[in-house]
Formats: sequence, C-alpha cells, structure tokens
Amino acid sequence: MKKLKVAFCGTPDFSVPVLELLHNHPSIDLVSIITMPDRPAGRGKKLKSPPVADFAKENRIPLIQTENINREPEALDQLEQLNIDMIVVLAFAQFLGKRVLALPKIACFNIHTSILPKYRGAAPIQYALLNGDKTTGVSIQRMVKKMDAGDLVLFDELSIGDNETGGQLYTRLKFQAALSMNDLIVQVLEDKVKYTPQNENEVSFATTLKKEDGHLHFSEKSFDELFNCIRALKPWPGTFGFLNEKRLKIFEIEKNPKKLTPGQIYTDMGTIVIGTKTDSARLTVVQLEGKKMCTDVELLNGLRNKLDIKEIIID
Repeated sequence: MKKLKVAFCGTPDFSVPVLELLHNHPSIDLVSIITMPDRPAGRGKKLKSPPVADFAKENRIPLIQTENINREPEALDQLEQLNIDMIVVLAFAQFLGKRVLALPKIACFNIHTSILPKYRGAAPIQYALLNGDKTTGVSIQRMVKKMDAGDLVLFDELSIGDNETGGQLYTRLKFQAALSMNDLIVQVLEDKVKYTPQNENEVSFATTLKKEDGHLHFSEKSFDELFNCIRALKPWPGTFGFLNEKRLKIFEIEKNPKKLTPGQIYTDMGTIVIGTKTDSARLTVVQLEGKKMCTDVELLNGLRNKLDIKEIIID
C-alpha cells in the first residue's frame, strides 16, 4: 500500500507524541520535520535543541530548523519536490504562509488543544482552567492564513478534573493529540475526511500569558477565580503576591470559614488567611523570596522573631 508523505511542524515536548505516532505509523512516510532553531539554555547559556529537533536527529529524519519557514526559499523548493500529501502542525510557534499552505496535496492540518472555535490562540489549556470549564479537548482543523480559523475535521472532548492543574492537563492533552491524529489518518486513508466550517459567532481567544498574569489580587477576585488561576498557571508562569514587598509564590489555597473583608489578613491561628470577594482563602503552600517552599504555618514560625505578625501586608 502506498504511504502518505507527511511533513511535521512543531517545537516543544508537547509535539513529540504526535511525532512518534507519525514516525512509527505503517501508512506514513515522515519525509521532513520543521522546527525552531536551537536556543541558549541553562546557566551556561549553551545552545539547546528543541525536543522535536532532538527526535529528528535521533531517528535520522530530514530536519529544517528556522525562525520562519516562509523565508526559506531553498527549503521550500526541496519540500515541493517531495510531493507531500499532508503537513501536520502542532505547537510550532510560526504562522504558515501561502506557499507553505499550498504544498500538500491534501491539506495542512493543525492540532489545537481546545474545542474550536473556543480559545483560538496560544494558551487554550490555561484559559479552560482559568474559566473553570468542565470540559476541553483536541481539535484538528484544515489550516488557513487566519489563526485557528480553518474548517474542523474532527474533535475529541475530555473532561477536566476539579483540581486538575495546567501541567496535568497539558500531559493528558499531548497524548490525546496523538490519538486524535491517528483517527485523522484513518479518515484520510479511507477518504472519509469531512470539513465543517467553524461558527464565527462562537469564537473566543486565549492570548499569550505573561508572568505578570500570575499576580493574585485577593481583594479583587472571588475564591473560585483565585483557585482556578493558581491551578491554571501551575507550573508556569506560577502565581504570587507580595508579603511586605517580598515576592511570595503561592502554590495552593483552600477555603477557610473565617469571615473577612476582601484583602483583610488574619494570622491569629498560626495560619495565613486572606479575605476575597467571596470566601476567605488560607494560603496553604507558599514560598517567600529567598526561602524554600513551605506551609503557611512554617512561614509564620520563621518570621515571628523578625517582624510583628500583625504587620503582615500581602498584596
């Protein structure tokens, strides 16, 4: 049976399960991998390859590393000569131009970690958690020049656990992406692919998150909003406040029955409790700047001889 010639575009470890599927699938000929260049990393700032590049090198798959594939005429010439059937894109961090989109005989397919048209953009996993959604999923769409706006080919829905973090959901979705890709391959081989336009009236966006988005403002948010923010931004970029102007990383909170006004701080029971717009929140696992991760009890015990606990300010 003739194999489908496929090129893959991706960069981080999230892309690797799909890449492994394509490399090992009996009906796929993985003819090229396209990824970002090596970057300085670690204290020594030595160049480090993206996980996708490492995979390509380990498995001797033709590799293109570039900041912008659209500006690589020689590479595009080479790709055109390969007579590619499909291009698969997952977490690539580059937009594909007209010439690239026109390369494959069938289509360029993008794998996206939300049920489109919900959460188009860079951070769909985090936004699902930030908003307290109960479900999310993986969508595969035929790529067009407009971001995440192409016709849907298939989607698979997943439930979200009440306490699930961004890191945990990330892991589940990267493996679901491979399962969804396998379903698409079956559809392509059986000539059963159906293209369904997205409903533009239901579009929402998940814009790129910044470190500052992890600043928790207890007096301005409800407990549920704060709880969802903490789990959504774990492990990156993380959530924090400032304790007497020192950065305080906040890893976990829980509801507390103490009645406090928004922003009011209570430490009389040896714990740190802050009022929110709804319930009060105990800061159960924290890390003060320059210190180790600890409980709020341990933090207060360490501070007792250094300042008056009554004078703690957290913002």
